[in-house]
Amino acid sequence: MKIKAGIIGGAGYTGGELIRILLHHPQVDIAFIHSKSNGGQPLVAVHGDLTGETDLRFSEEIGSDADVLFLCAGHHEARSFLESNALSESTRVIDLSQDFRLKSHAAIGQRTFVYGLPELNRAAIQSARNIANPGCFATAIQLGLLPLAKAGLLGEVHTTGITGSTGAGQGLSATAHFSWRADNIQAYKTLTHQHLHEIQQSLEQIAPLGAGPHPVHFVPWRGDFTRGIYVSSVLRCERSPEEVKMLYRDFYADAPFTHLSDAMIDLKQVTNTNKCLLYLEKHGDQLVVHAAIDNLLKGASGQAVQNMNLMFGLEEKAGLGLKGSGF
Repeated sequence: MKIKAGIIGGAGYTGGELIRILLHHPQVDIAFIHSKSNGGQPLVAVHGDLTGETDLRFSEEIGSDADVLFLCAGHHEARSFLESNALSESTRVIDLSQDFRLKSHAAIGQRTFVYGLPELNRAAIQSARNIANPGCFATAIQLGLLPLAKAGLLGEVHTTGITGSTGAGQGLSATAHFSWRADNIQAYKTLTHQHLHEIQQSLEQIAPLGAGPHPVHFVPWRGDFTRGIYVSSVLRCERSPEEVKMLYRDFYADAPFTHLSDAMIDLKQVTNTNKCLLYLEKHGDQLVVHAAIDNLLKGASGQAVQNMNLMFGLEEKAGLGLKGSGF
């Protein structure tokens, strides 16, 4: 019997990506796709690329027969939704907002959320009923740093990262408009990005007792492209390049989507996939860790489906054999 999936907020970027994945997932049927502003309209009225693939329409009602509910609402809206809607206790929830990522905010009513980074919390995800999907920048930065944190090698980290315009959502603003983004780059939220809190939480979780502190100084950038994240983290490390590479290969040996590359990585290698690619450079006592993901897939909807697969005991890569751009 197939899993019945419901989507709240199906008209946005992450909702659209979820629909595209779940329509072709071999073990999922979409029960409903809710949209406050598009109820009754065909999906193709918003997601034109689905023409010929589905006759589904956005729902004005929230169905009650979903085995799993994906919340693609905006930040702070997911908590409000759960407070206002009495879901069946049997319905599992995967939230793509930041509302439940921190342990101090992980509970609401009888639901407690597990932080859904599979490379860190796979066992907990497999037994969870509620998942807080990680942030996009947080995913890329953490996957670049977790092996070092586990080995107790993480000191002060300086990270820069650039993201595409889809990371800002579909709502237009001065810095999201095409005419501003084209041929333009800008730093924003310097040293104050909201994902820093969940990054610190994960690093502290995996580090040996008494290790630290390991502050991460992060400068994010808005890029003049649509999708993808590329981050570079710099820190001091006395280990040899061979030792560091072995740490990463051992840590990600069972991770089907995170891979250490032997050659410099680029964004097009991961765009339209659920992969995270890593590359290490050593210059003297300085280690540089490069990480690249698609912000809408491994940074959002793809990782949400990966978490669903783990929660329901499916093959972790089910429905996620996505084709990259290539060029």
